Amino acid sequence: MASARRLRRVAAAQPGFMTLNPAVKPEELASGRRKRVNKNKKKNWTKHVDVNDVEDFLEDVRLQERTTGGLISEKSDESLFFLDAGDQKAAAATTAEEPTEQTSRKRRASRPLKVDLILKNSSLVPVPKDVLAYQVPNAKKLRRVAKKAEQLAAIGKVPKKHRRPTKVARNTETTKTAADTPNNPTRDYYDIWGQEAKETGDPWYLKQTGKAAVKRPEKLTGKLSLLPAVEVIAPGGSYNPDFFSHQALLLEAHEVEVKKEKEENKILRQLAYDKDDRATEETVFQEQVEGLEEEDEEDDPDNEDDGCTLGILNLVEKKTEKQRKRERVTKVKEQRRLAARHKTAQQQQLFQLRSIKVSLRQREQRTKQRQIQRRANQEAEKYTPRRLGKLKFKAQDLEVQLTNELTGSLRTLKPEGSVLKDRFKSLQKRNLIEPRERAKFKPRLKVRYVEKRSFREIS
Repeated sequence: MASARRLRRVAAAQPGFMTLNPAVKPEELASGRRKRVNKNKKKNWTKHVDVNDVEDFLEDVRLQERTTGGLISEKSDESLFFLDAGDQKAAAATTAEEPTEQTSRKRRASRPLKVDLILKNSSLVPVPKDVLAYQVPNAKKLRRVAKKAEQLAAIGKVPKKHRRPTKVARNTETTKTAADTPNNPTRDYYDIWGQEAKETGDPWYLKQTGKAAVKRPEKLTGKLSLLPAVEVIAPGGSYNPDFFSHQALLLEAHEVEVKKEKEENKILRQLAYDKDDRATEETVFQEQVEGLEEEDEEDDPDNEDDGCTLGILNLVEKKTEKQRKRERVTKVKEQRRLAARHKTAQQQQLFQLRSIKVSLRQREQRTKQRQIQRRANQEAEKYTPRRLGKLKFKAQDLEVQLTNELTGSLRTLKPEGSVLKDRFKSLQKRNLIEPRERAKFKPRLKVRYVEKRSFREIS
């Protein structure tokens, strides 16, 4: 008995041995003991229970639903079996006429593509029903209201909502209809950004209290710049341009460089100085000793002013009554003279109406010309960058190649410039962002190595 049990353990330990019960592991047979688990606990239900047969059955059911649309056992014989008429179709095909090229082309055109067949849903399982599509908002409340209306109708009462109003509304414009209520699903769609809000209050009251809506400036509705987002480079900037267009681009780049050089030379001329006017030791010493004699003269006590000058008082003589009367008469005569002169000038203007009309017409023409010029300047500003910050806009350098650098092939072309820098300059040129400079990082403090006193005593 013991020898037979030992032989079974040895056979179960072999790698090719298959047990009849898949739930029993070979290690358990080899040890001769079966592990006992408590199946009353939920964590041991799937851990120590073999459910492969259940999963195989469910997978078989899912396969039948995908391929046939349901279980095969529930299908009828007509849907599962068909009459094979292959010999009859072959005989009919031999007797029929051969297909023409036009019919074969139509068949090929009507045949679906392979990629469409791969992406086509081959499952016959119906799409799950959308429960949310059949739900009605506030269905419970509507059922309760309908039930209450039926109870009132049975008694002979009319619901409050359907009663006729007893009082006429004073302002018919402010009365709301059922379509204007916020919980009405049939009301018109209201776009808060599509139209401006209407002011219902008194305009004078809103203006006095400061609650009136601020009028939006017209400049905010227009574009900041009419320049294109992506500017096309000149024909001379191509990888294989013609001679004249390339020379024109070289001339433009040359003019830009000449202008830069002139600005640099102008700054150097402004900072330049005459070497003959340079300070020497003699001039420095002369400047240092200048003013010493004047200080000595100021310290001299003989130059002190007398104290009597500080007590001088300007006494104003009081006017007599005769003098005041004479001044009043003189003031009245002067006013009368000016009034008469002004009246005479107005009378003289009647004879100058023709010249006045000509001067007014010229003034109006000058005003119109200034308005036209101002509008032209405003339109021209839309094609030029504005001053948005403390820095001015600097145009990007022209990306041009010399004649000996042209390759004539895209394979051997060397890339120039940066797309990121080009987009950044375009935003600055179109007045979307202000011109900026790269941030300058502050230098960190240098590390100083100090020798400790204890270490210095040892060394």
